[in-house]
Amino acid sequence: MRVLLDFANRVDVFTVRIGRAAAWLYPLLVVVLLVNVVARYGFGVGSIELEELQWHLFATAFLLGLAYTYAVDEHVRVDIFAGRLGTRAKLWIELLGALLLLAPFAGIACFHAWEFFWQSFQLGERSPMPSGLPARWVIKGILFAALALLTLQATSVAARSAARLAGPRSEGTG
Repeated sequence: MRVLLDFANRVDVFTVRIGRAAAWLYPLLVVVLLVNVVARYGFGVGSIELEELQWHLFATAFLLGLAYTYAVDEHVRVDIFAGRLGTRAKLWIELLGALLLLAPFAGIACFHAWEFFWQSFQLGERSPMPSGLPARWVIKGILFAALALLTLQATSVAARSAARLAGPRSEGTG
């Protein structure tokens, strides 16, 4: 079980580092928003590049934050019954949810996101706006990377849950 916990710990550290780095995109996003608003409403100068950069920054920070949120156990749960369940029952739910729901969904989405990215990259896809960002494939690559990271994080959660379930039972673990 030590192997499973070591794997989970390594994945968690990796995911948290990426999530914390991605969080720094939010202050940058605020600066871009402010510059765009001042330019547009203060000087009457609009910028397609800044508008597209805004949604690229937001999407990148949000997407890379998905796995981080799961790693630090801050994701949204529907815990109607969880208060009544023991620790082992919660671990089983976490294990089965990660293995049977999240990992397959994120893995399939990741597979399709790769195709989406690769086609865009091969075409050299850019913004349809003449003054837009030159590499639309970059954000599609971020989508792929975020889904791959979420799939990896789901395996980490499953590994940690399995290790805890296989470990010695203690008092009050239900």
